[in-house]
Amino acid sequence: MSEYWNIFIESYQAYANYLWKTITTPFKAGDLNFFYFLISISLLVWGLELVFPWRKQQKAFRKDFWLDAFYMFFNFFIFNLLLYVALSSVTVRLLTDILAPLGYEGGHLFDLSSLHWGWQLFIFFIISDFVQWGVHNLLHRVPFLWKFHKVHHSVKEMGFAAHLRYHFGETLLYNSFKYITLSMLFGFQLELAFIVHAIAITIGHLNHANVGWDYGPLKYILNNPKMHIWHHSKALPENHPKGMNFGISLSIWDYLFGTNYIPYEGRDIELGFKDDENYAPGFFEQLIDPFKSKKRYEK
Repeated sequence: MSEYWNIFIESYQAYANYLWKTITTPFKAGDLNFFYFLISISLLVWGLELVFPWRKQQKAFRKDFWLDAFYMFFNFFIFNLLLYVALSSVTVRLLTDILAPLGYEGGHLFDLSSLHWGWQLFIFFIISDFVQWGVHNLLHRVPFLWKFHKVHHSVKEMGFAAHLRYHFGETLLYNSFKYITLSMLFGFQLELAFIVHAIAITIGHLNHANVGWDYGPLKYILNNPKMHIWHHSKALPENHPKGMNFGISLSIWDYLFGTNYIPYEGRDIELGFKDDENYAPGFFEQLIDPFKSKKRYEK
């Protein structure tokens, strides 16, 4: 037990040092600084919203703008510092110890790190996005998981920062599935994870932004604002009672598996879910809401 505790403390200290370093040395050569990348891409996409607004009556500081901005930093940095990085390090070690009697000693089942970096990037991106598409389906179809996902669907006015309004429970679920598929099954160069993550963040920001784009013929491959707005629709069609358009970066999975739905331009549709007017209004209320025993807010 002391071994796991030491891993927890060491991981906590390592991430605290890393976070402090990224904040205080933003332009250090050779370092991939995700903290300032997130700020930069957020300002860029917000600028696109202001220059090319789809819903012209929507304010620059829309409803819950600052709540969503806080969620951005909480989910990517504060939660990591408080618990996630240390907890995940202990979990990985525990999982390795549990599987050791079966012959697993860590590492990857398929080592793809020797492939050209371009092929690695492509394969990593495709597998990661498909896994997330599957997890996103589960968040809508499993009642217990839906209670966590409601935080994201409580958005009533769409903007780039709404992308990162989600409960920390989703982080645990998404990253667990990604670790099993990407880390245990496949071996990739570590730098590629940053690139794929950066691409997903950029596309995700655009999907939630107040811009009316669909990328023309590429809409059948890439997720886009005109498609994703329907994912947040409060009214669900009879043939998609649990939701539709589950794509994260790619739309192709929805077209392949029949979960695509864009009946008309959805610029002014109502967003949310049934009885969302009674849903938890603030960060801490939303944080604890999934753990309440009382069954409310049916989809």
